[in-house]
Amino acid sequence: MGTKVYVGNLPYTCDESQLRDLFAADGRNVADVAIIHDRMTGQPRGFAFVQMASDDDAKRAIDALHGFVFGGRTLTVNEARPREGAGGGGGGGGRERRNSRPPRGKG
Repeated sequence: MGTKVYVGNLPYTCDESQLRDLFAADGRNVADVAIIHDRMTGQPRGFAFVQMASDDDAKRAIDALHGFVFGGRTLTVNEARPREGAGGGGGGGGRERRNSRPPRGKG
């Protein structure tokens, strides 16, 4: 098991300090907290990643917090999976973007 934990269904008002405190309860050690924000709006997207100090801390956090109601929302907490396509080179050069909507225009 890894030490990075995915946290889903977060209240949009949750900040890093609150999330760190939640995961540090019961003596668990938190190394880092990253709440994910929308690139365009800067608003939280409702999920985060918490890096725990050890595999044991991560397992204990998952066991304690998966299904836990926080800020009126039921959390989804599990081991983070590697990003699809992570660690790979170049980026989408040469691909054509297609828009499903016709362009806006006059007339």
